[in-house]
Amino acid sequence: MTDHRPPPPEPEACLTQTRVSRYRGGTVIAEHVSDMATHVRLLADPDGYRLEACPRCGGDTLHVHDYPHLALKGWEGPPSIRLVRYLCVRSGCKATWRILPLLVPRHVWRVWSAVEGTVGAGEPAEPLAKAVPAGVKAIPARTAQRWRARLESAARQLVVLLATSGDALLETIAQAVGLVATRRELGVAYAAKVEPPAGLRLAWLSAIVHRLERGLRLM
Repeated sequence: MTDHRPPPPEPEACLTQTRVSRYRGGTVIAEHVSDMATHVRLLADPDGYRLEACPRCGGDTLHVHDYPHLALKGWEGPPSIRLVRYLCVRSGCKATWRILPLLVPRHVWRVWSAVEGTVGAGEPAEPLAKAVPAGVKAIPARTAQRWRARLESAARQLVVLLATSGDALLETIAQAVGLVATRRELGVAYAAKVEPPAGLRLAWLSAIVHRLERGLRLM
């Protein structure tokens, strides 16, 4: 069936810029770390987050490079959390990889539960959630508006990415939503198929997008 809807607006450039070929290292999302307690436990062990191989060159020796801090707003935790960054020691590579737990989005400065609690990403009929999750402070109106606008922008690039991923489930989701889908519609379709836990619906899909092509963002 042909979709005759007008295409949604194009996403912001910051959401569509790949980092695969332009940067030596980057961010790796630890998709198994969905709570702060697990993050703190892994961070206490130098090997807790250590990668088995460098994503750039495949080298199997990565040393702890440093422990940068990431500012987080709008929640009742500390104003920043500590991350770990590893250095590939292979000659000719020297890539550095920052490890980001799943519960924290890239370049949003909030936790995913705050984002999802604000934009209601899993409910197509309710663009705003009715309640802010426990432990999350009210999000400024302009920030919430920017998040909602990003979700209502075109998902064409992400749909193509999922459709060519080689994963049967992701390809089915991409085919179901089509090229005229918004990012919200893609998120809703993904959540309906995979049933991720509340507060992590956007996080799971965003992590998959980043894994398939480093740098691309859902929102």
